[in-house]
Amino acid sequence: MNIKQWLQIEYLPIPLIALMVLTRFHHFGDVLHLPDASLAVFFFAGFYRKKALFIFLLVMAGLIDTIAIANGTSSWCVSPAYVFLIPTYAVMWFAGRYCSAFNSLKMTKLAMQLGLLILAASAAFAISNSSFYVFSGRYPDLSWGQYFARVAQYYPPYVGYTLCYAVAVFSIVNLFNALPDVRPNYEEFDRRG
Repeated sequence: MNIKQWLQIEYLPIPLIALMVLTRFHHFGDVLHLPDASLAVFFFAGFYRKKALFIFLLVMAGLIDTIAIANGTSSWCVSPAYVFLIPTYAVMWFAGRYCSAFNSLKMTKLAMQLGLLILAASAAFAISNSSFYVFSGRYPDLSWGQYFARVAQYYPPYVGYTLCYAVAVFSIVNLFNALPDVRPNYEEFDRRG
């Protein structure tokens, strides 16, 4: 099996799952670890229209978080607001699904995809952070203004990492789709032989 076959829709879940597993243990990344790619993973799961993959990735995200916390990662983000990751990731999945209609490499279509990706990541940020503020119980004496002032610093990396992963994945897929097929054509051998 060649690399182009792995990038087909049937095999797409494998690299998406691998990307989530490799990056989710350290949500913000550090010198040794890549930042969390979960938003981009859900976007591409929607882009390639894998409905069952959405549920599977939700379960997997919860399982990865459970394993990470059991192995010493902080459980600060796990609160009653954790359930709001479902609509957070759903926004990304539906944005990916909508973007799949723009299947051209024209600049206007790419700009629309990029704009929608930024909008979806911004909405995901708003859902996850506002639900954490309201339901986590961690900020009982903090006003909305004070809370937004504190979390504003997280917005650029939240959206930026998603964009970086999306550009990288789109680039890799388009690069490999542009390569000529290197598999031997067995029909040609049959006709000559």
